[in-house]
Amino acid sequence: MPQSQGAMMLDLDFRPAGRHSIGRRTVFAVLVASLAAAAGAMAQGVDPASDAPESTAVVTGALIEAASYPEALRLWHRAEDVNAWIGARFRYDTARAVQLSETQRQKNGRMPITPPEAFFAAPSGVCVDLARFAVETLRTIDPALRPRYLMIEFDPVEISGNMLRRHWVVAFERDGRRYFFADSKRPGGIAGPYASTAEFIAEYARYRGRRIVSFAERESYERTLRTPAVRPPTS
Repeated sequence: MPQSQGAMMLDLDFRPAGRHSIGRRTVFAVLVASLAAAAGAMAQGVDPASDAPESTAVVTGALIEAASYPEALRLWHRAEDVNAWIGARFRYDTARAVQLSETQRQKNGRMPITPPEAFFAAPSGVCVDLARFAVETLRTIDPALRPRYLMIEFDPVEISGNMLRRHWVVAFERDGRRYFFADSKRPGGIAGPYASTAEFIAEYARYRGRRIVSFAERESYERTLRTPAVRPPTS
């Protein structure tokens, strides 16, 4: 059962199980594509360095209103219901993004990640807050979709003296295909279907205009024991 009560903690240095590091040839190919995509992304008003929503984010699906989180769990039945609420309600918190940066966490220690009920009441935060809300909500209303976290590690960027590199979205499965949503960069959108997570990652690197160093599907955003990185085949 999802843990919806209390603020769980995000650790700052981990190497999650099933993490995929990008091979050298793949790095070169993605880097070339990312450099080309960066120019296009900026032209479309997408800032590659920021996880904040695009100004042109598109909301898909009809919004089902709920007065409280328990009521939402009764009324919502599909990933599309969660997604529509995210698109209509989520607000990105830039100050919190700085607080959760690697630089600040090294100074101040771990930070609490907002639990779903509190997030529903005040839907403001950053990518990992949004991902926790979507994963735990979907595990309650439609666990057959096998929702889980997708941690994406970019080449690091520095914003106002703070280092940022990790980004979180949510993956789920339907009819043997993979979908991704609860992305703070484009809230209200569901990406997919994809045959594999690697296919999504390649497209996402182009969209963001940033090189992705590694990625991992996770059952939790919390720290686990380190395991050797799994390297995908080079091309």
